[in-house]
Amino acid sequence: MITLLYAALCTLLVLGLAIRVMLARGRLKVGLGDGGHGELNRRVRAHSNAVEYVPLALILLGGMELNGYPDWLVHVFGATLVVSRVLHAWGLAVSEGRSTGRFWGTLLTLLLMVAMCVMAIFGFAAGFSAY
Repeated sequence: MITLLYAALCTLLVLGLAIRVMLARGRLKVGLGDGGHGELNRRVRAHSNAVEYVPLALILLGGMELNGYPDWLVHVFGATLVVSRVLHAWGLAVSEGRSTGRFWGTLLTLLLMVAMCVMAIFGFAAGFSAY
């Protein structure tokens, strides 16, 4: 049930990012792509980036929960996922170039996913070697 909370929060974020894209498309009268508008490009990338990373992270998070990892750890990883994705989206919203939000959002997302992958692989190997 913990993963469901973070899935819901991430879904709200993705929906919010999608609405930002739709509003900009309507205002700029762009049906497909970014029409050469930097603002629309950043909004599309913020949404697309969340859609690319969030599902994999949630699968890993749900696997941790199902495999009995401590609730506090699942919450820490879930909260980190939400915060990192919000930071990344905010970073893209405020700057075309480098930004603190993009840097920390990307770094936290990647570190989080690597940590969950390592835990999943070692957890599987440990369970497998017990038989």
